[in-house]
Amino acid sequence: MNNRPKVLVLTTAEQLAQTAAERVNAIIGRAVAQRGVSSVVLAGGETPRRLYQILAVEPKSERIDWQSVHLFFGDERMVPPDDPASNYGMVHRELLSRVPVPVGHIHRIRGERPPVDAAVEYEAELAEFFGGMLPRFDLVILGVGEDGHTASVFPHTAAVSEQTRNVLGYFVPQLNSWRVTLTLPVLLNASNVLFLAAGKRKAPIVREILGARVPAPELPASLIRPVNGTMHWMLDAEAASLIPHASGES
Repeated sequence: MNNRPKVLVLTTAEQLAQTAAERVNAIIGRAVAQRGVSSVVLAGGETPRRLYQILAVEPKSERIDWQSVHLFFGDERMVPPDDPASNYGMVHRELLSRVPVPVGHIHRIRGERPPVDAAVEYEAELAEFFGGMLPRFDLVILGVGEDGHTASVFPHTAAVSEQTRNVLGYFVPQLNSWRVTLTLPVLLNASNVLFLAAGKRKAPIVREILGARVPAPELPASLIRPVNGTMHWMLDAEAASLIPHASGES
């Protein structure tokens, strides 16, 4: 399968979030229709925040069957869930507290735990859900940092070369802090990957990643090319402003 990304450019960040919500709804709907269950990896950050707000208030006729959805997290900071920096905390405020997803279907990374312990526990939870196989999520939502990182796979760190673990708890020197993250083998095994990026500050790194002829370890987000799945980048006009001929879907 061609694993080059498809790129969709929306005029505004609001249009980006609205269109992303439609795509998330469609992917989950297909999975539930086919198998009766859907597994989704959520991202932190400001762009996904608006997406979650929209998903939480969709009209009843368009609402996701939350009873059939299992929600996971791509990465986490080592803070308690009520800390403002917690990815889980943000998602809980904007989405989880407002939709009828069963508590047992929310699989969070326990940022209040020691990072290695939290990684081991999360990896065990994934193994239980996926029957010990390499996780294959229906959808992974990702963002991209200005340094090219995605989830908490940062350039020039152990996470870039990790191939045996599904979850890694490790120290990120450039942040002087610990993170827990899904690893590249898991992200590459997803059925659908959806990158979201908005704002002028993301324009240089978006141009660099989408312009890369081959994936580059110094740009971890460029390494995300699903082995047997689809990948879409959804950008607002500002984030896409440095991409030649960036308009509509390609």
